[in-house]
Amino acid sequence: MTVGRRQPKHLVLAFFGEHVVDGDTGPIRASVLITVLEGAGVAAPATRATLDRLVRSGVLARGRSGRETLFSLTEHGAAVLREATYRVRGPRPFDPQGSGWTLVTFSIPEGQRTLRHRLRSTLTWEGFAPIRDGLWLAPGEVDLAGSLEPLRQDLAPHAVVAFHARELAGFPIGESVRAAWDIEAIRREHLAFIEEWAEPATPTAASALTVRTMLVADWLALLRADPRLPAEFMDAQWPAARSVQTYRQAHRRLAEASTAEFAALVAARPPVSRRNAPATRPSAPSPTRSAATRPR
Repeated sequence: MTVGRRQPKHLVLAFFGEHVVDGDTGPIRASVLITVLEGAGVAAPATRATLDRLVRSGVLARGRSGRETLFSLTEHGAAVLREATYRVRGPRPFDPQGSGWTLVTFSIPEGQRTLRHRLRSTLTWEGFAPIRDGLWLAPGEVDLAGSLEPLRQDLAPHAVVAFHARELAGFPIGESVRAAWDIEAIRREHLAFIEEWAEPATPTAASALTVRTMLVADWLALLRADPRLPAEFMDAQWPAARSVQTYRQAHRRLAEASTAEFAALVAARPPVSRRNAPATRPSAPSPTRSAATRPR
């Protein structure tokens, strides 16, 4: 799991998904993103490199205002985050979507490796895993058309073929499921998340905004790890319900302070250099450290 080794990319996406995609904040200054990720242990050069990669991949767009570099979501980036939001905030994020199984096969030329990677990432997010060469399986009735919409303009006609299927008598699917997914590894992901975020063991960081960004990044990692297998493959102690409760409680603890810190950071003016500073400089709001995030 990414707990303890969170990727800068996931932290940036968590930040934009929580605070930007549904709001009207306008472009976000690079300095704001650097500040938030520094609290999560990510050095400024790593944050800048991550932002560059997200611009190249079409998720973010770069702009400038004076000496400040600004970042905003592209149409593609906003679509990706909105598609993820339903499960991130959904009431039962680890339950299958309907019955049966969804099968997918695809053909993408070797030269389109980036597109292939994006497709595989999308399928993984939707709970798919490869069960043999070229054939991917997911529990339930996946809304594949909606999931692949951000990729639609790049996919050739008939590049992806999908079916909804049910298990046939005499051909049990259990072995294929256990070969595709390491169920005990998924359990460990849940338990690691619960241990990290159960009250009062909230991670120490510079601000409630940083801690909330870390929480959502870890939650996204857990959602990727758990494919929403049917209950028949789990035991009575399966920890998914505890993970949901843990996430919601931690999110509620952080919501008020982190929202206030975000508003203050976005409203604050960038620092003025001494050479160009006016005689009296306007004061800028500074984020307040919440009691929930002070070192214990």
